[in-house]
Amino acid sequence: MDLTGKVAWVTGAARGQGRSHALALAEAGAHVVVTDIGAPIDSVSYSLSSPNDLAETAREIKAAGGSVTAAQVDVRDRTSVNTLVSRIRDERGRLDILVANAGVCSFEPVESMTHQQWADMIDTNLTGTFNCAQAVLTLMKEHRFGRLIGISSGAGRGGMMHLSHYAASKWGIIGFIKSLALEVGAYGITANVVCPSSVGTPMVLNPATMKRFCPTVEHPTEDDLAQVFAGWSPLGVPWLAPEDVTRAVMYLIDDPGVVTGTVVEVNLGTTASRQ
Repeated sequence: MDLTGKVAWVTGAARGQGRSHALALAEAGAHVVVTDIGAPIDSVSYSLSSPNDLAETAREIKAAGGSVTAAQVDVRDRTSVNTLVSRIRDERGRLDILVANAGVCSFEPVESMTHQQWADMIDTNLTGTFNCAQAVLTLMKEHRFGRLIGISSGAGRGGMMHLSHYAASKWGIIGFIKSLALEVGAYGITANVVCPSSVGTPMVLNPATMKRFCPTVEHPTEDDLAQVFAGWSPLGVPWLAPEDVTRAVMYLIDDPGVVTGTVVEVNLGTTASRQ
């Protein structure tokens, strides 16, 4: 894949999946804009990325010979998102690819869920995707080319206990991106979704998640969690590596413009029994 001359924006790029996507895009020749919130969200129990994490993503891209711009942006903040896109226009003149990857997760039963927990999840995962996608459309239309990738989840394909707010946000991403695909196809813009199952990032590999899924173990480890998660996959694999998701993202970006409004599942076979 040769993305020389193209400009890509990856949200949630400070670590994990976002960093992996950004590195692959840079390796393919794109100038990559990497953004992340770089701050905590009170209703999220695990540690979110820091400004240093985002700087490390930029450092790795530069060390590999790539071109990068890094900015601390909260995708919930529409003004900040629009300001960034204006900066990209001024500095680069175009924006060809958006990977709307920023997302958070937390567990809470519906009965005890606070409005703030609901709002933080929907605002980050779903409204954040909307804010970024809406902001880039004018630039993409000008060049009659665009690749929009929304990152959903296995939770966007079924219900999950104590994850109703997360599942709602991820189902919403699918409905939003499919609808967007119908609106922008005439401009050479495709819009697709990648649905990963669990990925080995801090969203999954954290003490709170380990304790939730290994309640009988006093001090559960990643190995304990892996045994539980591997039981859900016919492949016996507990979780994906970020690079596994990146391959699907890059496939949709490399597409010549004939795949749009679709969902690519990278799921370790966890949905094989569903219709």
